[in-house]
Amino acid sequence: MEFPKYNGNIHPDEWIKDIQKFYYIWKTTYKEFLRIAISLVDPTIKLPTEIRDTDELCNALKEDISFTIFKNTNKRILQTLKYIPERKGGNTSNFISNFRKLCYNAEINNIEEQKNYLYKSLPMNNFFSSEFYKKMKNVNSVNELIKKFEDIIVDEENLITNDSVVALKHVATGKYLSSIKNLCYETESKSQL
Repeated sequence: MEFPKYNGNIHPDEWIKDIQKFYYIWKTTYKEFLRIAISLVDPTIKLPTEIRDTDELCNALKEDISFTIFKNTNKRILQTLKYIPERKGGNTSNFISNFRKLCYNAEINNIEEQKNYLYKSLPMNNFFSSEFYKKMKNVNSVNELIKKFEDIIVDEENLITNDSVVALKHVATGKYLSSIKNLCYETESKSQL
């Protein structure tokens, strides 16, 4: 069994949760567990000599420059994150998971800041811009933010765009409109596409 080491490339809270699993497996004393946890921290990360619990360990890890670099790296990744609609090969579930993880790692808890990052990740077109501002106006929680984002995505997927394929069905007969090459209407229309 490989014990997770801490080298500054994971959020300290997440790492502490990961190693706490081993505390229950080892059935050791808390003091011994804490000593092992401290020994799993990379030696380039300087810790205070006296650490009494995992909260103090976590706070010490957050004070190290490696955590600042970790947070800033996640913010930069968040700034470059782009949403790709599913009809173009994207995966909304993976995108949201990645977005939430980056916000967590960068410790971005402010909902307005999260809205801003989410907006900048969208493809720039009139639909996304107008819908985003309409639906996100009174959003106050992360869950509500994600739900409203999903609503925008569903609405966008149902739009008819230049490259959409549309089938027209006659209501009374149930027959579909079809195209025939070289057929021209006798009305003002010159061709049938």
